[in-house]
Amino acid sequence: MFQARTSDTPRDKATLYSDLTLDLTGLLTDERDAIANAANLSALLFTTLPDLNWAGFYFMRNAAKGNLGGTRELVLGPFQGRPACVRIAVGRGVCGTAVERRQSVLVEDVHAFPGHIACDAASRSELVVPLMLDGQVLGVIDLDSPNPARFDAEDQAGVEALAALFVAGSDWPL
Repeated sequence: MFQARTSDTPRDKATLYSDLTLDLTGLLTDERDAIANAANLSALLFTTLPDLNWAGFYFMRNAAKGNLGGTRELVLGPFQGRPACVRIAVGRGVCGTAVERRQSVLVEDVHAFPGHIACDAASRSELVVPLMLDGQVLGVIDLDSPNPARFDAEDQAGVEALAALFVAGSDWPL
């Protein structure tokens, strides 16, 4: 059975992400449902990483029923934080840009990011990591902070590793 670490002792980022990897591995043991795993990972990130005001997922979906053009968009998945935008077009905002580029996007000041979508006016910085499987984008992990420049390269690498573990430990497609 999974037991999260509860410690108020400050940890360096390497230790923090190592502990998160162990925690996520425990959460994924004997559970392959991607939605359940996303719900647990968003809660784990929100309650473990300092200075977040939103942590969650957007998953790729067809833009409309009967969509013959194959247009895809991001649709809100499990998250922790204030209510969020439900649909985001590929190429729009930080999340859509990460999908379009097929790479992580780290934004130190969301007000300086062209086309930023402000779901929570308190957000000042953002890290979005795409969920990749066999060269396809399945969705993104999105982290927001009320602090400018909250995220750095170490956070990006840590969340990218968690994203890869999440994708490998879950069944696809949804």
